[in-house]
Amino acid sequence: RTREALARKKAEGVVLGRPKGRKTAPEKHKLYPKRELIRGLLAEKVSKRQIAKICKCDRNTLARYIKEVIEKEAC
Repeated sequence: RTREALARKKAEGVVLGRPKGRKTAPEKHKLYPKRELIRGLLAEKVSKRQIAKICKCDRNTLARYIKEVIEKEAC
């Protein structure tokens, strides 16, 4: 049933799959508005855990944001 429905949708021209999001546009990331604050705190050697608490997000979310956005902008 599922394959038939997907084949029918594809034939109708419907775009299937996960929509493009976070990886294509850094400004869509929830931490983007706080990027200058994050950069400043990193420059002051504040721990990532403390920065995450200040930004009200999980430390892993912050670490991923730093790795994917801030470090790429620095290059």
